[in-house]
Amino acid sequence: MVVALRYLWPLLFCSPCLLIQIPDELMEPPVITEQSPQRLVVFPTDDISLKCEARGRPQVEFRWTKDGIHFKPKEELGVVVHEAPYSGSFTIEGNNSFAQRFQGIYRCYASNKLGTAMSHEIQLVAEGAAAWDTGVGTGESSQTDSHLHLLILSSAEILHIKQDERVSMGQNGDLYFANVLTSDNHSDYICNAHFPGTRTIIQKEPIDLRVKPTNSMIDRKPRLLFPTNSSSHLVALQGQPLILECIAEGFPTPTIKWLHPSDPMPAHRVIYQNHNKTLQLLNVGEEDDGEYTCLAENSLGSARHAYYVTVEAAPYWLQKPQSHLYGPGETARLDCQVQGRPQPEVTWSINGMSMEKVNKDQKYRIEQGSLILSNVQPSDTMVTQCEARNQHGLLLANAYIYVVQLPARILTKDNQTYMAVEGSTAYLLCKAFGAPVPSVQWLDEEGTTVLQDERFFPYANGTLGIRDLQANDTGRYFCQAANDQNNVTILANLQVKEATQITEGPRSAIEKKGARVTFTCQASFDPSLQASITWRGDGRDLQERGDSDKYFIEDGQLVIQSLDYSDQGNYSCVASTELDEVESRAQLLVVGSPGPVSHLELSDRYLLKQSQVHLSWSPAEDHNSPIEKYDIEFEDKEMAPEKWYSLGKVPGNQTSTTLKLSPYVHYTFRVTAINKYGPGEPSPVSETVVTPEAAPEKNPVDVRGEGNETNNMVITWKPLWWMDWNAPQVQYRVQWRPQGKQETWKEQTVSDPFLVVSNTSTFVPYEIKVQAVNNQGKGPEPQVTIGYSGEDYPQVSPELEDITIFNSSTVLVRWRPVDLAQVKGHLRGYNVTFWWKGSQRKHSKRHVHKSHMVVPANTTSAILSGLRPYSSYHVEVQAFNGRGLGPASEWTFSTPEGVPGHPEALHLECQSDTSLLLHWQPPLSHNGVLTGYLLSYHPLDGESKEQLFFNLSDPELRTHNLTNLNPNLQYRFQLQATTQQGPGEAIVREGGTMALFGKPDFGNISATAGENYSVVSWVPREGQCNFRFHIWFKALPEGKVSPDRQPQPQYVSYNQSSYTQWNLQPDTKYEIHLMKEKVVLHHLAVKTNGTGPVRVSTTGSFASEGWFIAFVSAIILLLLILLILCFIKRSKGGKYSVKDKEDTQVDSEARPMKDETFGEYSDNEEKAFGSSQPSLNGDIKPLGSDDSLADYGGSVDVQFNEDGSFIGQYSGKKEKEAVGGNDSSGATSPINPAVALE
Repeated sequence: MVVALRYLWPLLFCSPCLLIQIPDELMEPPVITEQSPQRLVVFPTDDISLKCEARGRPQVEFRWTKDGIHFKPKEELGVVVHEAPYSGSFTIEGNNSFAQRFQGIYRCYASNKLGTAMSHEIQLVAEGAAAWDTGVGTGESSQTDSHLHLLILSSAEILHIKQDERVSMGQNGDLYFANVLTSDNHSDYICNAHFPGTRTIIQKEPIDLRVKPTNSMIDRKPRLLFPTNSSSHLVALQGQPLILECIAEGFPTPTIKWLHPSDPMPAHRVIYQNHNKTLQLLNVGEEDDGEYTCLAENSLGSARHAYYVTVEAAPYWLQKPQSHLYGPGETARLDCQVQGRPQPEVTWSINGMSMEKVNKDQKYRIEQGSLILSNVQPSDTMVTQCEARNQHGLLLANAYIYVVQLPARILTKDNQTYMAVEGSTAYLLCKAFGAPVPSVQWLDEEGTTVLQDERFFPYANGTLGIRDLQANDTGRYFCQAANDQNNVTILANLQVKEATQITEGPRSAIEKKGARVTFTCQASFDPSLQASITWRGDGRDLQERGDSDKYFIEDGQLVIQSLDYSDQGNYSCVASTELDEVESRAQLLVVGSPGPVSHLELSDRYLLKQSQVHLSWSPAEDHNSPIEKYDIEFEDKEMAPEKWYSLGKVPGNQTSTTLKLSPYVHYTFRVTAINKYGPGEPSPVSETVVTPEAAPEKNPVDVRGEGNETNNMVITWKPLWWMDWNAPQVQYRVQWRPQGKQETWKEQTVSDPFLVVSNTSTFVPYEIKVQAVNNQGKGPEPQVTIGYSGEDYPQVSPELEDITIFNSSTVLVRWRPVDLAQVKGHLRGYNVTFWWKGSQRKHSKRHVHKSHMVVPANTTSAILSGLRPYSSYHVEVQAFNGRGLGPASEWTFSTPEGVPGHPEALHLECQSDTSLLLHWQPPLSHNGVLTGYLLSYHPLDGESKEQLFFNLSDPELRTHNLTNLNPNLQYRFQLQATTQQGPGEAIVREGGTMALFGKPDFGNISATAGENYSVVSWVPREGQCNFRFHIWFKALPEGKVSPDRQPQPQYVSYNQSSYTQWNLQPDTKYEIHLMKEKVVLHHLAVKTNGTGPVRVSTTGSFASEGWFIAFVSAIILLLLILLILCFIKRSKGGKYSVKDKEDTQVDSEARPMKDETFGEYSDNEEKAFGSSQPSLNGDIKPLGSDDSLADYGGSVDVQFNEDGSFIGQYSGKKEKEAVGGNDSSGATSPINPAVALE
């Protein structure tokens, strides 16, 4: 048999009855095994069972006494005796209502020939029917066991009264209100008392509570409703709970605090209930003596009550007498040590009789509470009773003295195996029996006592304890029991296993609400033991559930999903075997934004006349992150429903504040707590308070006076926010008069935030005042603002000072300031308009876009950039005010010659292995007179990096041939057009006469096959020289095709890009070689498959030749192009007039530079559209006037593109057809709403 010591050690310290186990063949004195409690409270209809059960040999006999007089249950009417062995119990039947007759104090005696055992006193109390105790006053409590419930019966609906800090029920069942509200107004408050013992409920008559409404609630300091005096004295029993209560009234609602001045209250035994009004102290001890004070507080003061508690105790054991076996001639000693407050009185009885009656010969003596008998003999066998009592209770113990002569016996089984882990304590049992009591000693395998090692220690019952076990403690141990008659020995086997260890335990974590957390646990175990790892949360086992994914447990990991605040606590990993378990704990804190604030209360309402009120609240749950501040918000359901405004913030340690309010606002408040994780949920809203009306305290701001006609002035202002009205409505008193004239103020009161003053002179300054007024009076004296009547168009044009040319694309235009008196309004700035007129050699006949820019009024110059070189420009400058643009000043200037743009379309054409022919087109933008081209090139690879230059002085040149090139190199070619200002932008190409490494490049070469043919195709590389090479189809394997049917090598041109080989054998693999001068340039393989066309004859007509098919295709394509051109020309002929067609004959340079590209193939720069080379990209802009400022926005920050034109002219607008010809331009204004500048 193997014993796991992990579960064995509690048996070592059980009740004394387990210490003596008398063999069945011996007699045993009586021992009480079960009895009724000392106090029995019963009701008339209850059955009453008085229990008394005992064991002993020979059979035990029972007798009873009632109030000290012999009582025979069998002879009593209505009493049923239990006829079971070892039982003297009886039952009084309740259906005869005998409970009152059987009240009294009972005691049971159990006897056999070895002695008599006695039960404790059993008091039977019979209760009457449940009823309201009219003799119980306020502050007292009923002696009956009842539970009180407070209900409101309203419209046949039962409502349990919600109890809080303001409304609560006391321990005596009374209902207390700290202060009453109109919502407490009910006529049917009902108290119900529930008696569980009788299973009855009794109900009091309804109570009518009437609350008188009032316009002003008077604050008052706290006053105690219970208890009513300043102090009281209580007696508390040790080991029992102590309940103290304080209930107070006042407004605002008081809060209750408990103080224990002499010592801090033990937090683990203190429970605060009923919103802190009740203090419950569990398991009272002597150290809990002293003063307990309850303190009721609100903002106006406090009230207190002192409880002086004295702790007393019913009798309790210090040393309880134990039954024992003795041999003849020994001295018997029974110890009975008790304690209590007050000190209990101790009496001894023998076999149920008092000591005075049986100790006449003074054989027994009592010393310091112990009963001593010397030289005992078998006739001294007896059962003794030690009884202690004081005013709080009674204590009784039976213990026998059994005098007998018996040889030593060991009751523990022999050869038992015990298992324990290293570092723990092992207990090897050896329960010996005999009289005299045998002595017990433990020996090791060598017969030596084990007590030489201080880790080994014996118990009085024979058990051997071994602390701090080690692996080498494994072995066999012998227990030897001996008395004066014999000695006996048993064997105990001990196995010491490896202790379980947690090698990696869970770590404490702080996580946000909604996140997930993972705890890890790894442990080592003894390999011979069954092991497991489990998880606990706050002491309860955690397991995965099929209906929830909250917990996930696998491979020593605990994953908690979707964390909530209820998940925080202590989590532990438990590694266990059948012998031991170890635990590692970690704390989880779930953090997040605070909880909602509660219990908003408004007080100090008399301050509403001063537009103030005091707001208090209960703090919010901080969710493990300190509250940093509280945000106080308000809503006015009359003026702005469902819109909340912040009234201010207070520190997080503050739970009340006095609020500064505005007149005539319907305030409803809410409070939100804020911590580092953000704001929490808002509190429930408070009740609504309304501040009284008052005159306005502010006037409108942003007062302006501006005319929208030449003979009026529109006065505008920003209207007051409704919070500043201070009344249900607000109006505005507007006053005005001409500036500098002490005329009487003209005034008008309006509700709208504007006023139109008519019949004014043009652009005259006025003094303006706007004042808020309501039904309580006027606002403060307003400030004077200067406004102006309407403006007229400027009547003066700027005078040119000079034009400075910086370079071929940038000029500076300067003008003199205009006379402000002629502006007829506020000078807002200058509008600068300029446009390209054409090349210096030939002006454009086509209308082009005009560019605009706006400069501030304090600036008299403008830089025009991004202009075209070698061109003529026209510029106009106009002053403008709020009305519009004035007359324009006009000037013309020309830009100097610049460098040209890059040549167009540079191509490389291979002439031979060492020569290339270069083709190009002239630049689209000449920017002057072309003088020629500059060509340079250099090899990309190789040792020589020398740059070679060719100055081509003929501007009409379009080609150039380069010779003596290295066929094995690649070159970079760079071509630039030149004017008198130098070379322009270069166009760059790379290429060579041959591909790299001397081989031509067969790009994307592939082969396809039919039944008797194959097509090889490739993509010739640009710049690659044309050359001829052999292509040879070789059948595989050799010998499959007879030599006379083998295809012969054929000459092929590189530029033809494909070759078709006919007369191949079906289903045959061919290897294709591309060769030049016996050098294989490329090879690939193909297999015929019989799916393509079969050539019938090699001498067909010319219609099947490739050149004929290409010729016919080209003819068809040209005809299609001619048809398309005719269609386009006919559609244009029906759209334009003769003048429009003449206007289309413009210089190529007259076309916009940006996003337009034209090809030029001669020196004639001016070609009509009908006869000139068409644009390479075909992008020809529609003609017409587009210079109106109506196409642009009104910003002063104007941008230009690289050709000087205004960027806005291309931004998201379609160009319009001309209405007034090339020079048509309507009157424009940069600030007119319909004329916006961009």
